[in-house]
Amino acid sequence: MAATPDTVHWRGVHHLALVTTDMDATVRFWHGVLDARLVATLALPAFRHYFFDIGEGSCIAFFEYTDQPIDSFAKPAGVPYAKAAQFDHLSLHLPDEDALLRLRDRLKEHGCEVTDVIDHGFLRSIYFSDPNGIALEASWWTIDPTGRPADHSDERLFADPDPVPAVRELRDEGRLRHTVATRLVDGVIEDLAREGITLER
Repeated sequence: MAATPDTVHWRGVHHLALVTTDMDATVRFWHGVLDARLVATLALPAFRHYFFDIGEGSCIAFFEYTDQPIDSFAKPAGVPYAKAAQFDHLSLHLPDEDALLRLRDRLKEHGCEVTDVIDHGFLRSIYFSDPNGIALEASWWTIDPTGRPADHSDERLFADPDPVPAVRELRDEGRLRHTVATRLVDGVIEDLAREGITLER
């Protein structure tokens, strides 16, 4: 579908909500090691919810559930794993190579394992994990494709030699021929119904 004047004005990620079984260790790593300041906390009988600042308007947030066994796992970034069907890893944005190297050194100073810098062409990254086993990456754009019109024919950024049909439509026609519809999972519908809210389906 073509863009319309009534466009969505994205301002980045407000917060990404993850799960921890040890909020104390999570605070010590995210606030203490990564210097992502703890900026807000919520607590209900069922859970804690803590927010860490990763840039203006953007947070990483963690839930710690009360008396709820959690089947945790750890995996490296970019490696398929059956338990990680909807989440692979989180990459945090840095401004330049110097900031990337300083973070790598900071992680090492705190005894954290971290890769050397990996050059992906249009971005450069390091990889590490948090105490919950969540695969993390820190990256900076060597060619920043954000905040400007996309050139879907720029092979530096669009390097898939056999892209999916949607990318071919964007490249060849400048628009998508169709979009897809989604549905709320049943649990959300049931939660809303308990609050007296019904949705047309």
